[in-house]
Amino acid sequence: MTKMKLNELGFANASAAITAVVYVVCSLAVALFPQASKAVGQSWFHGMDISLIWTGSPRGNFFLGFITAVIGMWLTGWAFAWLYNRFAKK
Repeated sequence: MTKMKLNELGFANASAAITAVVYVVCSLAVALFPQASKAVGQSWFHGMDISLIWTGSPRGNFFLGFITAVIGMWLTGWAFAWLYNRFAKK
């Protein structure tokens, strides 16, 4: 069986790009459908009441969240590919 090597930079870039798209789509969903977004978010937290922290608006910290999510996912994608390549050698 041939072992596949992941390109760390390519994988990191793809991870960051997908994160950027998902972040923008999620922010649009919160802006356009706040109640539905709240219901989905609450279901992801196993029914925990998020009403005390829910603003119903993506404004205010959109850019900080966008930048940190994209950078964080780029680092995670690079680390994943690097570790994958190390484990695949064994």
